[in-house]
Amino acid sequence: MERYSRQIRFAPIGENGQKKLAESHVLIVGAGALGSSAAEMLGRSGVGKLTIIDRDYVEESNLQRQQLYAEEDAEMKWPKAAAAEKRLGQINGWIDIQSIVGEADPETLDKLAAEADLIIDGTDNFETRFIINDCAYKHGIPWIYGGCVGSFGMAYTMIPGKSPCLHCLLKRVPVQTETCETAGVIAPIVQMVAAHQTAEALKLLTGNQDAAAGQYRSFDLWHNQYISVKTDSIHDEECLTCGESPSYPFLEKENAMKTTVLCGRSTVQVRPAAPKDLNLQTMALQARKAGYEISGNPYLLSIETGENRIVVFHDGRALVHGTSDEAQAKKLYQSLIG
Repeated sequence: MERYSRQIRFAPIGENGQKKLAESHVLIVGAGALGSSAAEMLGRSGVGKLTIIDRDYVEESNLQRQQLYAEEDAEMKWPKAAAAEKRLGQINGWIDIQSIVGEADPETLDKLAAEADLIIDGTDNFETRFIINDCAYKHGIPWIYGGCVGSFGMAYTMIPGKSPCLHCLLKRVPVQTETCETAGVIAPIVQMVAAHQTAEALKLLTGNQDAAAGQYRSFDLWHNQYISVKTDSIHDEECLTCGESPSYPFLEKENAMKTTVLCGRSTVQVRPAAPKDLNLQTMALQARKAGYEISGNPYLLSIETGENRIVVFHDGRALVHGTSDEAQAKKLYQSLIG
């Protein structure tokens, strides 16, 4: 196809590799900086199906580095997954794009991973990454870890049966502990990490597994540093994810309300013990009668309470802005939603 002619002319891919891409299904967990960049590159490359899951919505501060989104998306508080689907549909109308506005919890990711050929990490927290790690090794599909903060980035490709998993890696390799809230982040490091992740994805999806990097790579663009660490020797035979008797502990079902402080801002996500099916229109009327200022779109309802703003989704999840106090956020959630 003329659309992919330059990619097909790249010998390691060729026509056969392009056909394999068209038959591939990639799950992208998180549609922030890394996830949106990877989604665009894979969509332009002709990957046949992209499934994108994200719990958040577009804000003005995202626009500096999250390249799929525009000012209108931030003004409308459009969910990132839905905004990504809209934009990717404009970029390549020949591919199948599935967006999921929701939490990447164990049950959801387990089902999605069972249908995918590869998983791209676009998250901002290790709790979700450990769930991805378990899903990937349980279903025998590769996943590509990535992270960045400041001018520092890292990437690592995990192939079940061949590579040590994330649990093994974190026991032996130092991982950056700062966040974008404390250290900021520049757009070029996002693109570099996403480029590493996407290049690895293209290798694996086109049948060039031997070309995949078997190393953990980190780099600092500002200080001109690049480090590669071999991982062959760090595999733990007793690892609960990739060892001889795996139990996949992060796929165990949770049965209680959960709160999480989100990276990069004073916001707490509150997730109910079980998904709800909220009628946002009814809730909007009730909130307006109670004197609250409200706004929203088909995916969410934003309620201004004075000191805080709470954004509620159909499934009962809520983002409580203006605090990092999980107990306070939970109390506010229960007062508004129950």
